[in-house]
Amino acid sequence: MSFFHAINTAATGLTAQRFRIDVISDNIANATTTRTTQGGPFRRSRVLLRPREDNLIYKTHFKPDPFKAEIGDGVRVIKVEKDLSPLRLVYDPSHPDAIKTGNKKGYVEMPNVVIVKEMVDMISASRSYEANVATVNAAKNMFRSALSIGRA
Repeated sequence: MSFFHAINTAATGLTAQRFRIDVISDNIANATTTRTTQGGPFRRSRVLLRPREDNLIYKTHFKPDPFKAEIGDGVRVIKVEKDLSPLRLVYDPSHPDAIKTGNKKGYVEMPNVVIVKEMVDMISASRSYEANVATVNAAKNMFRSALSIGRA
């Protein structure tokens, strides 16, 4: 594994975690949105990550299985999916989006965003981002040390 491979691997993690933070921020911002352009209340989004399987840059002939990526090739975003868990019902008959008929009359369907869960996810993504930054810095320091050894 080369120095650049370590940096490229960490870069995929940086990109993925930054995207995760953006999606979590969107969830938090829409925690009280009861009407969207698609109709109905906002639904929480979540990011699905998977190991990178396409090893286009670092192909070697010594892999046991040339169709699988090596451990440490990074991650990629597979998709952003809507969380289909039940919406919260809040009784507020004066709200413009309150249900007008039936046994749920006067209730408002609120987003399925739980702020505490979003904050835990945000901390997790932030720590993962920091770990990838530390990896880039460690690779830079190793590269710098190797250059200084070569000069001596």
